[in-house]
Amino acid sequence: MHLQPDGTARTRPIPPDMNAVTPHLVCRDAPGAIEFYKQAFEARVMARLDSPQGGLMHACLRIGDSAVMLMEESSACQAVSPVTLKGTPVTLHLYVEDADAVFARALQAGATALMPPADMFWGDRYGVVVDPYGHQWAIATHVRDITPEAIREAAAAFGQPSRDGGLG
Repeated sequence: MHLQPDGTARTRPIPPDMNAVTPHLVCRDAPGAIEFYKQAFEARVMARLDSPQGGLMHACLRIGDSAVMLMEESSACQAVSPVTLKGTPVTLHLYVEDADAVFARALQAGATALMPPADMFWGDRYGVVVDPYGHQWAIATHVRDITPEAIREAAAAFGQPSRDGGLG
């Protein structure tokens, strides 16, 4: 408990179950998105506030050790979903124990594959999906430790033509 000098409790500026940066997703059909995240990423609903009209005003999910907030698309709140925007420049990076299994589960739940899982030069098994609500998720498992120098060398070679004519 955080006590003031006079013995009264002090409100914590960052709640104990939150981190400093928390994604807040805007979804068209937020209740459907909650069900997708539960199926694809084993999300747990920590809080949910439905609107009087039956929509979702706010929810807080826990995916792994991280909180993810979400809300229904709302012109009144100037909250626009990637579906309305026809895409997103943001990718959420999700570290998991088994990237291939979570990638497959996300596809089964309705995601679309953008990049199938592959071993990457920086040491992760890494793939990317877009969920049915327009949000991109990079799904990764760290599989090997690589020195910063080796990563820089591999990055410099990345995209260079290989002997077979493809890109390395």
